[in-house]
Amino acid sequence: MSAFASAQQSEMSMPMNMSGRASNFIDSIEMHATSGTSAQPDSTPAPMLMTMHDDWMLMFHATAFVADIQQTSPRGSDKFFSTNWFMPMAQHSLGHGQLTLRTMLSLEPATVTQRQYPLLFQQGETAYGKPIVDGQHPHDFVMELAALYDWSVGEKTLLSFYAAPVGDPAIGPTAYPHRESASEDPVATLGHHQEDSTHIADDVITVGFTHNIFRIEASGFHGREPDEHRWQVQQGGIDSWSTRLTLQPGQNWSGQYSYGRIHSPEQLSPTEDQERMTASIMYNRPLGDGKKGNWASTVAWGRTRALPANLIQNSYLLESTLRFAVKNYVWTRIENVDRTTELLLGEQPEPPGFEEEPAGRVQAYTFGYDRDFDLLSHLRTALGAQFTAYTPGSRLKPIYGSDPVGVVVFLRIRAVGKGQR
Repeated sequence: MSAFASAQQSEMSMPMNMSGRASNFIDSIEMHATSGTSAQPDSTPAPMLMTMHDDWMLMFHATAFVADIQQTSPRGSDKFFSTNWFMPMAQHSLGHGQLTLRTMLSLEPATVTQRQYPLLFQQGETAYGKPIVDGQHPHDFVMELAALYDWSVGEKTLLSFYAAPVGDPAIGPTAYPHRESASEDPVATLGHHQEDSTHIADDVITVGFTHNIFRIEASGFHGREPDEHRWQVQQGGIDSWSTRLTLQPGQNWSGQYSYGRIHSPEQLSPTEDQERMTASIMYNRPLGDGKKGNWASTVAWGRTRALPANLIQNSYLLESTLRFAVKNYVWTRIENVDRTTELLLGEQPEPPGFEEEPAGRVQAYTFGYDRDFDLLSHLRTALGAQFTAYTPGSRLKPIYGSDPVGVVVFLRIRAVGKGQR
């Protein structure tokens, strides 16, 4: 029986146990608590506000960080900004399945000024005709606008459909803003554009088939990445595709492999297509049935190959967040990523005849801590800080220095239901 049906029969406002965890893979899919149609382990908590209104289940997910970042290095900078997202959902039984209507919004076009916040060694996307380097772009105001239908073919079999003018195709792991292992980190991963940057794409259509612990999906979508007009809903024809295989071998494990061909993703290189492969394994372990804490970890690999230039970039990620003694969180994020000569140019436009080439690898080591203090019953508010040390490759050291570091101090606010953290 689905989580939705269980909630209707028990007339409760919660469709799963009080910790917000699914009991199996089918229930986890029907919760739709992640980005797009991606999956995390079934035991992963999904903090949200929930209620029933007539035959509709209404849900609300939200997380916001108010942060100040300070960076050393000649290329570093400082900034006060906010990263945030808000996701209202509605679910209703329809025929032999379940209809889900979901949108995701972000105020980052207003809370991240000048279309980026500082992030050493980050590269990808553009703003006002220039590549964004040493910075991370904000999310669009409309991060997702989607309708999902899950048709129950049998007790352990599900056929799923996903349609979104703005959404997340079936490629990559759960995007970092929604990954439990990254739940306390206010900034993006350096490997974002090799691993999960397609989580905001235009005109997405996905079909998925799930049986027991296996799921296979295929998507068509528009490949061009969003530009600096972050308040607008941008559209384009379906010109790219992807496929993803997901395996959930137990309550605490999830793995995926995905492949995609993306047409003309970069505004400044319109004739260049991209091939992307990703693989990831996630592990989640509730502590004391989730009442005392939770331990979530992700190992991920992403690879992009520019076509026809054959420029290859790999990224490797180890990410882990531990909640302990109810209100305390510690986390780490360790990355090893390929960077290109686009970084050497800084914010300067590419000169005529410029050909992007490998510029070496960068390692980033992040460690952080925060602690909840509860001011309101349905908000979990924390104060925290994290420290990141970078090791640039020899070609990048003359520009960035040998030991650049970054520090982020932040306030985190998260919506939660009764009995959740």
